[in-house]
Amino acid sequence: VSSRGCRDTIVSTNVVSPNGLHAAADPAAHRSHMRKVRSYEVETHWYQNYATSSKCRIPSCLAACSHGDEMLIVLEDLDVAGYDQRRTNVKDYEIRACLSWLAHFHAHFLGVAPQGLWPIGTYWHLKTRPDELEAMDDARLKAAAGAVDEVLNSCRFLTIVHGDAKLANFCFSSDGRDVAAVDFQYVGGGCGMKDVAYFLGSCLEEREGDKKVPGLLDHYFSELKHVVSAQVDFAALEKEWREMFAFAWTDFRRFLLGWMPGHWKIDRYNKRLADEVLLKLKL
Repeated sequence: VSSRGCRDTIVSTNVVSPNGLHAAADPAAHRSHMRKVRSYEVETHWYQNYATSSKCRIPSCLAACSHGDEMLIVLEDLDVAGYDQRRTNVKDYEIRACLSWLAHFHAHFLGVAPQGLWPIGTYWHLKTRPDELEAMDDARLKAAAGAVDEVLNSCRFLTIVHGDAKLANFCFSSDGRDVAAVDFQYVGGGCGMKDVAYFLGSCLEEREGDKKVPGLLDHYFSELKHVVSAQVDFAALEKEWREMFAFAWTDFRRFLLGWMPGHWKIDRYNKRLADEVLLKLKL
């Protein structure tokens, strides 16, 4: 059992089966089981060993321990801390608040090795999702999956990514202009655009993509520019990561097509991005 979402405060108890008897009979189920077990280990390590700034607020870890099959994390109550609002629909300034959080988070961990975390963050990482890849019907994207993954992993500028930065994992202040984030099961290394593309996909409708994404990306990079170290070649970082936005969206689209091909996030906007990526890869 796990208390998840923005109420991922006070107590989160993750119970896993050490034997995985049912999972062992089914290789796909076994992989899923072991992935989840590892995600709880990563989340516990994250809260015990990593800290962020006030501009990318997370709940403080009050205690963490293991009892047999259970991993227990006691976290600060973000409601009491002033982040008691939840959103299923957001205004532009609220989207920008989340993008500001991501910019500060990515700047804070730019160049930091993901020790004890997922080597490559995000819950849809290709290496951890062979069953979804096998289930894909899109032959072109399926054939390109490895190349897309390689491009993203070979970025010059890497950071630590949240790994599940959807709207539901942000807690808002009363005025909606400040946020905190929860749910760090899939935190790990990677290009910051993985979080940005995934987040925007969680709160923008298909028709809003072309209209809103350019300005929202401008906001993210403006925030990022103000907080990265002066030693970082920001022009090169921005150029690389802007190019990676379509790759990041395409990478997530690959997962969706194998996991739930009827998902509402599979739309014409990200299909166009995927077509652009395939064209660049000459596939």
